Amino acid sequence: MKLKRSPKAQDRGELVLPERSDPVTIVRPSGERIQARVAERDGERLRVALMFRAERPLSDGPLDELVLEFTSTRGRVRLRGTVTLDEPELLCFRELRSLELIQEREYVRVQSTRPVLVVTGSSQGTVQTYSVDISGGGILLAGPSTLKVGEQVQFRLATAKGSPPIPGVGTVVRTDTQGRRAICFDEIAEGHHRRLVRFIFDCQRAERRRGLGEGSGRGR
Repeated sequence: MKLKRSPKAQDRGELVLPERSDPVTIVRPSGERIQARVAERDGERLRVALMFRAERPLSDGPLDELVLEFTSTRGRVRLRGTVTLDEPELLCFRELRSLELIQEREYVRVQSTRPVLVVTGSSQGTVQTYSVDISGGGILLAGPSTLKVGEQVQFRLATAKGSPPIPGVGTVVRTDTQGRRAICFDEIAEGHHRRLVRFIFDCQRAERRRGLGEGSGRGR
């Protein structure tokens, strides 16, 4: 998916940090992404608890190469600093500095009810649900209620009849008052993303045609 990178936050003298209980992601040099949550914030020091077990112990690699990633109102923030392992699944980040602030492009969002297969958890359990609305940057799902904010899932979105589903990986970034889950795309192949954008364009065009038809009927 396409991302727009803003000037680095440290160049503007700003440091954006997550709050206590906020979901974050620990990114290893290998590319492994581990979902976590802020257990404690003391000024610019963060203690972060892993929500899922890492593929291999964190002590096996250089801790200061870990990247702390989270989503703020301004975009996706990536931080690095001095890291110590307080417990096997509890990290302490100090002397943090911003690597970059990634702002996703504004995408058109359309209402569309389409089947979505979601793969969750380490057990790779599958749940069939459907979309409420779709954009080039994410999907609002009707459920399931078991999805937690900060959880990373795989998905397969069925669009046009007869076309193969669009696969990808995303993170649950929020829930609304109706229990619906908003998924922000993390990984989606460029070809699949182009298909998704074309599908959204077709939905917009169909909406405009319906609007013109309704308008013509009222004018008679």
